[in-house]
Amino acid sequence: MTVGISTGGGAATLSESELAEYEQEKPARRLSPSLDRAISAWCAVISVGVLLQVFFPLSAGTQFYLVIFLAAVLPVTLLCYRGWRVPAFMNPFKARATDDPGITDWVLAALALAVCVYPLFDFDGFLERRQAPTGLDVLAGALLLVLLLEACRRTTGWVLPVVSLLFIAYAYYGGYLPYTWSLAHQGFNFDAIIAQFTMGTAGFYGTPLSVAASYIVLFTIYGAVLDYSGAGKFFIDLSFAAFKRSRTAPGRTVTLAGFLLGSVSGSGTATAVSLGTVSWPILRRAGYPPEPAGGMLAAAGIGAILSPPTLGAAAFIIAEFLQVSYLTVLGYAVIPTILYYLGILLAIEMDARRHGTTAAEPSTQSALKLLMRFSYHFLSLFVIIGFMAVDVPPFKAVVYAVIIQFGLSFLDREHRLTAGPFFKALAQGTRSVLPVAATCATAGVIVAVTTQTGLGLNLAEIIVDAAKGLTDNPTVVLILTVVLAAFAVLVLGLAVPVTASFIIAAVIIAPALVQLGVTQAEAYMFIFYYAVLSEVSPPTALAAVATSAITGGKVDPARDVTAQRLGLPESVDAMKSGSIDALVWSGGIPTGGITDLMTSLGRDVKLIPITDLLQPLQTKYGTIYAQGNIAAAAYKQPADVATIIVPNVLLVRKNMPDELAEKLTKVIYDNKDALVQVNVAAKDITLDNAAKTDPVPLHPGSQKALDALK
Repeated sequence: MTVGISTGGGAATLSESELAEYEQEKPARRLSPSLDRAISAWCAVISVGVLLQVFFPLSAGTQFYLVIFLAAVLPVTLLCYRGWRVPAFMNPFKARATDDPGITDWVLAALALAVCVYPLFDFDGFLERRQAPTGLDVLAGALLLVLLLEACRRTTGWVLPVVSLLFIAYAYYGGYLPYTWSLAHQGFNFDAIIAQFTMGTAGFYGTPLSVAASYIVLFTIYGAVLDYSGAGKFFIDLSFAAFKRSRTAPGRTVTLAGFLLGSVSGSGTATAVSLGTVSWPILRRAGYPPEPAGGMLAAAGIGAILSPPTLGAAAFIIAEFLQVSYLTVLGYAVIPTILYYLGILLAIEMDARRHGTTAAEPSTQSALKLLMRFSYHFLSLFVIIGFMAVDVPPFKAVVYAVIIQFGLSFLDREHRLTAGPFFKALAQGTRSVLPVAATCATAGVIVAVTTQTGLGLNLAEIIVDAAKGLTDNPTVVLILTVVLAAFAVLVLGLAVPVTASFIIAAVIIAPALVQLGVTQAEAYMFIFYYAVLSEVSPPTALAAVATSAITGGKVDPARDVTAQRLGLPESVDAMKSGSIDALVWSGGIPTGGITDLMTSLGRDVKLIPITDLLQPLQTKYGTIYAQGNIAAAAYKQPADVATIIVPNVLLVRKNMPDELAEKLTKVIYDNKDALVQVNVAAKDITLDNAAKTDPVPLHPGSQKALDALK
């Protein structure tokens, strides 16, 4: 979170929409309106193309489609996600929006488009040259590798790119290892490595990207359509209505809502944030402290990744790796999901007793009325399961569900998917998959090197031998290997998203479990669940950090908040562009810049009280700080907001003649009406307030004038 501090009472303004940026470890840009519309239009076009590909596949084959898909999404990813900051003179959009891409980003995006479409000009010939790539093939592939690593760095951080580089180094230098070492292999030159990445089926265009382009993007489009048609709101309202009159009802509500919202987002942190913004006031009224409430929201949120029918992106990769239907993977997930939520419900019962919570009934319709009015939102979910049950491929089943949900949206006047909302849903569907696509394409490096060098089997032998070195008991060996695997996946998941950590662990750790008699399905599901748990595991705990921002739980300011000292115009522009999350301003009420901000962003921004700071400020600086209110009418807010106020004082030299100070004071009060017309804050210039100048003494001449005016 970035906070702009402008000195110039005032209140902090917090953009609630920015909470969603916790979903990515590297937040997306908030673009200027014109560029945002252009990129949204392009993302909507991609969504339409993906939907058409389901029923009218390209005759050139799957790999040809993957090349086109990567060419469509990689440049947009480089534009939508922040890279390194560049000097202001290199950003032609600096005057328009501080968070727009700079010239470097545009160059990288253009280069990404060029190297991605390069194979399309002679695709068959390009694939045939795999054993003897030309210099141009290698150059284009190397540039694509660099751009993918950069896109992955922007969206998920440094870890996956660094791990990928280590794998590349292993592929190149592994031939120099002593041949007696388990990790030694024949070694590969740079041309062969790049050819494996770009021309083979185990590199950039391998299973991970294929899953992202054929399954994940379709489900993110479906989730966006479901959300824009009002299903997300219905699921939350239904959860609130289902449990009303017990002290555990608020916790149960959060749990049920997390399960239902999983079908919309399939994302842990996004679900936790969506839940938190709505349910935290209810949890607070029920008596939950901020930290336990934040933990509950985070735990319920990551249940979204475990919950059929969507699960997380990794579930589609599991299906591809195992060569089983997606419905089979859903079957694997049912019992663990039930056990997970039963565990949460048990924790809720214990927390309710420990914290002495009470029933907090939200004002909502009954569950029966909600079901009678909006139960049609479940239909598209049943359609997905029903079609897959009769062996319809998941990618077709989800498209049918999108079509059905589109039609059902017209049953609700407020959430009809007319042209505007439907366009936004299509755009959001592709935008949601951008970081996943970058991750999957980059993870192809690890899969390709593992396949090319046989690393997976070699590491499996090392892990198993390490366990056998401690004991000969097969059961103990298995337990030790499982514990080691769980720890490795948890550590890996602290730095990379669930999908990436699963792919890495699947090619490195799963073979060790399989060697000990664990089935592939069991090994993959085991890795999947521990990868999911990494989202709530210290020290990163991304979902917990996001919910702590909502509940006010303890967040490390040194790590989670960055301060920038900006002027008011710069702060307002930064809030509009999304490059800062909050603004602190001290000035008159109303202030023109704040009025402009509230008018521009509307309900996306709100004033928050800062009176908790009053006592520390008075202790340190005296009574110059006092409590006041920002009237609701000042910025068209629904209610007054408590804030801290300080007096505006006119400072003069200590040796100013008393007569001059007296005349100056009288002039101010004689012309108060004219001052109010210029700035309504002048109405607070009263005789009672005038004497409050602590810690600066009132000039004797002014005191004489005030006494006379009284």
